[in-house]
Amino acid sequence: MQNPARLDGKSTSTVQFIPVVIDREIAAGDDLADLLLADLQEPLAPGDVVIVTHKAVAKAEGRLIKLSDVVPSSLAEEYAKESGKDPRFVELILRESSAIVRMNQYSIIVKTKQGPTCANAGIDFSNLGTVDNPESCSKEPTACLLPKDPDLSAQRLYNSLQARCGFAVPVIVSDSFGRPWREGIVNFAIGSCGLDPFTDYRGQTDSAGRTLKVTRMASADALAAGAELACGKLKRAPFVIVRGFEWQPSTLTARALIRPDDRNLFP
Repeated sequence: MQNPARLDGKSTSTVQFIPVVIDREIAAGDDLADLLLADLQEPLAPGDVVIVTHKAVAKAEGRLIKLSDVVPSSLAEEYAKESGKDPRFVELILRESSAIVRMNQYSIIVKTKQGPTCANAGIDFSNLGTVDNPESCSKEPTACLLPKDPDLSAQRLYNSLQARCGFAVPVIVSDSFGRPWREGIVNFAIGSCGLDPFTDYRGQTDSAGRTLKVTRMASADALAAGAELACGKLKRAPFVIVRGFEWQPSTLTARALIRPDDRNLFP
């Protein structure tokens, strides 16, 4: 199959990450495709990939909630005493989780209902105003939850962009997670549509003539990580356009990146 990133069939070695700044706060009901296309400095081109932060998706989907509206359960109250967290925050974590993996005074590691395993069910309070007035800096704590179905969110944006542009523009929804045995956080793909989330080298021959048997790169995660370097956490750039990456179309989504429990060496 001809690589979609270069229609002339020639190879490219340069990948660009182009941040798209949005000057206003994203609110519930906003059309992400309209926001993206309105603020582009140049139009999308065949072969481009769109990275969108999970927070932009969550805001547009109305996934913000005031802690004052949360009534903690007795279980949340109990876990809050052990973890030292606000019991309302713990209640949200429990609501968004399918299993608790580990817990200490710093974080509660859970398997989310969406599939990924992460701290505090991916809930955070950064870069948020309030639900009623997103532009405010009120002390009212407001939590941002993960999108209910990040792959579906990616598909919706993919379909909207294809309808407007007339060609396929793969979409990756990104979020930042910590990693076992490593300090710092890195952006991962939690949702995707339109491209293979892997770059599969299995069956190909390396420079020494050996046939690769297990090498399959998580390229959607790599693109999400690269996009964070371009947009950062403070630049109000919820979108990044990736240009020059040689992706392949696929029906696989980011859920394929989650290792099944029966293959997990570290449950």
